[in-house]
Amino acid sequence: MTTSSFSENALVQIENQVDPDPKATPRRRIKRKTWQTIIWFAGLLVLTAVVLYPLIWLFISTFKPNSEFGSNQGLIPNNPTIDNYVKLAEGIGGVPMSQFFLNSFLIAGASVIGTVISSALAAYAFARLQFKGLSILFAVMIGTLLLPFHVVIIPQYIMFNNLGMVDTFWPLILPKFLATEAFFVFLMVQFIRQMPRDMDEAAKIDGAGHARIFWSIIVPLIKPALITCAIFSFIWAWNDFLGPLLYLTSPENYPLPIALRLYNDASSGGSDFGATVAASLVALVPILLFFIVFQRFLVDGVATQGLKG
Repeated sequence: MTTSSFSENALVQIENQVDPDPKATPRRRIKRKTWQTIIWFAGLLVLTAVVLYPLIWLFISTFKPNSEFGSNQGLIPNNPTIDNYVKLAEGIGGVPMSQFFLNSFLIAGASVIGTVISSALAAYAFARLQFKGLSILFAVMIGTLLLPFHVVIIPQYIMFNNLGMVDTFWPLILPKFLATEAFFVFLMVQFIRQMPRDMDEAAKIDGAGHARIFWSIIVPLIKPALITCAIFSFIWAWNDFLGPLLYLTSPENYPLPIALRLYNDASSGGSDFGATVAASLVALVPILLFFIVFQRFLVDGVATQGLKG
């Protein structure tokens, strides 16, 4: 064996000792003790039970007869019954429950469409267009977030009453198409301002106008903001009680929040708590389904906020 070959072999052995192959020595997995795992899962179960207890109580209480509300303070009903769901199917005030659902879906769906479209257009104008008074108008729009809804109730009611729109869905839907939700406009403005203007300039060189830039470039990139706007506007419109209470007077036009009040109307001679609980559970299902379907887009949008294009 020559001296050079011996030196090379020695050098290889030294390098292997200093920097061993990570694949040859697998990582040692840290094993959690059994009692630690039990305590961890027990804590999670307790926390989950605390969070889900209101929903569990709501579901089980739908099987309680009306006489047990107030007397039976336990979770499990003494005499389970499905009469509450039978009353729910029959409706109230001569109006079937399906009509209340249809009214709520119509108001909430139109509110989502109007809010998303109008807020996106207004946000594009504030973020991409340059005109006199831009900063003043944007400051005024942000200032409306500090204006309570109760301040504008009377002027709005007088205006819609003069237009003959009281007891219709127009007072609840029409403002959504006028970008009156400053929170959503501000949210989309921040999304659009984070986007580089190079894409807009390249599109203008190719002959694209503002409409084409907005639809082909801006809208696909602000999809997370649009999904967030749709989720919250649907929930707010679905749960809105004060607006329908002011503008709707006919029972056949009532949405679900107003219909729930009919089950506890003192003028009718009593309160049907069982039917109220059942109607509350059924009214909660569309919101849960809507959020479950679109939460993936919401999470994806939050996860991609740190990425730069």
